[in-house]
Amino acid sequence: MIFQTWPWYVSGLIIGLIMLCLIYFGKTFGMSSNLRSLCSIAGLGKKVSFFDFDWKAQRWNLVVVLGAMLGGFVAVNFMSDPSNVSINPQTIEQLAEMGIDAPNGKLMPQALFGTEILQSPKIIAILLIGGLLIGFGSRYAGGCTSGHAISGLSNLQIPSLKAVIGFFVGGLIMAHFLLPLLLS
Repeated sequence: MIFQTWPWYVSGLIIGLIMLCLIYFGKTFGMSSNLRSLCSIAGLGKKVSFFDFDWKAQRWNLVVVLGAMLGGFVAVNFMSDPSNVSINPQTIEQLAEMGIDAPNGKLMPQALFGTEILQSPKIIAILLIGGLLIGFGSRYAGGCTSGHAISGLSNLQIPSLKAVIGFFVGGLIMAHFLLPLLLS
């Protein structure tokens, strides 16, 4: 079972149990807040007041990031079984219309996530602009998708609900309208 893709209800249950533990211990979770901690560790707090805070109180969250990176590496390199990945045929058709081959047993198409993207200045520009927009958006929204959707909603925060609705609407607009334009 550990080598197969888990159903949403198993993963969701585990995330829910982790959130109950975090709430019990009075902690909040979010990945983008770790960027602030890393900048504070690097000494930017001496130049920018936003980064001048006690990052040591957030040490546990840095361990979460390290665990996510290590867990992702182990899962992809030692535990993945691409034979159990199935993608909706309509998605494969939509990708083909944009000139993207089917992922062939992977979660992400090589044309978008493989090393060949480094050969296209257009794709590199899209990735850089997208990264800047995501960074700006996560600061503007007061957190990233994991912070709002997992931690904020589990704490019943209305601003997190608004942010998550915005994330979904933005994602739908991007996937259905902007991505076809950008890749054409």
